[in-house]
Amino acid sequence: MRHLKKVKKLGRDKEHRRALLRNQVISLFTYGKIKTTLPKAKETRRWAEKMITLGKKGTVPARREAFRFLADRKMVNRVFDEIAPLFKERNGGYTRIYRLWRRRGDNAEMAMLELLAFPAPKEETEEPKEEVKKKRWRLFGRK
Repeated sequence: MRHLKKVKKLGRDKEHRRALLRNQVISLFTYGKIKTTLPKAKETRRWAEKMITLGKKGTVPARREAFRFLADRKMVNRVFDEIAPLFKERNGGYTRIYRLWRRRGDNAEMAMLELLAFPAPKEETEEPKEEVKKKRWRLFGRK
């Protein structure tokens, strides 16, 4: 029996499981939604919501704790500066899980995990087309 056991092992050892969850949380914060199996989505949600809660605190110890899990300074800054402020009025439930189809190969339940609010992408200024052509010609040794 699994009384008082909170960790879902996902068929992996500790280091592999932690790396998997870290990568999924980073992908969730990068793209706003990810498709994965249902048990992985449920476990990833747990960690993603914890990171957003730390981001809402905004303190230095909270940043250090988030960095301990995420191990990516840019992602920690993104969580604290862009993502967490979107949820300042919410007391939890920052993500949503949609159940999808069953995977064809092994009949695993698939799910989509998404953030309820996601920052709009920053607009980049585009170069004029003539500048791009000139740059391309220079790359290939032509004038």
